[in-house]
Amino acid sequence: MSLYKRREKFEGFSMRLGRGFARLGLSPNHWTLLSIVFVAAAFWFLAKEQFLLAGGLFLVSVFLDIVDGAVARATGKATRRGAYLDTIMDRYVEGVIVFGLLFAALPRFIYPAYIWIFLYLFGALMTTYAKAAAKEKRLIEKELKGGLLERAERVLMLCGGIVLAFFNPFYLTSVIVILAIMTNISAIERIAIAWGMGKHSE
Repeated sequence: MSLYKRREKFEGFSMRLGRGFARLGLSPNHWTLLSIVFVAAAFWFLAKEQFLLAGGLFLVSVFLDIVDGAVARATGKATRRGAYLDTIMDRYVEGVIVFGLLFAALPRFIYPAYIWIFLYLFGALMTTYAKAAAKEKRLIEKELKGGLLERAERVLMLCGGIVLAFFNPFYLTSVIVILAIMTNISAIERIAIAWGMGKHSE
């Protein structure tokens, strides 16, 4: 089951988290933008193949992505512009890390690592675009969700792979291969869902 389906179970924790971080005085948008600072540092250490530091900083960036929404809900400051900024920053955070992977000397698995990195990035982009295009073309009324792998699962798997690379870089290559396959399956699933919904709207 995707993590987004379990979000209601964490509402209480999210509110407590939001109220706690709201005391620091930063707005939800400030927390969103702060995640870029940490992912930029993660990129630097990833390119230097200091995987443990890179993974830790990436995890902080992912955590701040949770904090911004929690603060917005806890303070009643959730806005459409804030949600838009959060979505855009999500793409930047993932993209920066994927770009950093190209600078690390990762072992090959059947094909060179950069092939799998490209396939992973393509699958992630198509998973997101399948949702946006379905909404733009009015095939669906509500936001398209679902698929084998959501963004939350993607970034957590990637973060885990980066940390494991501290012990053996082949672990990271293996995670990237799995992500390359699963993200493209997710994209195909979403396209099929949107196509099916569109048939009933014509």
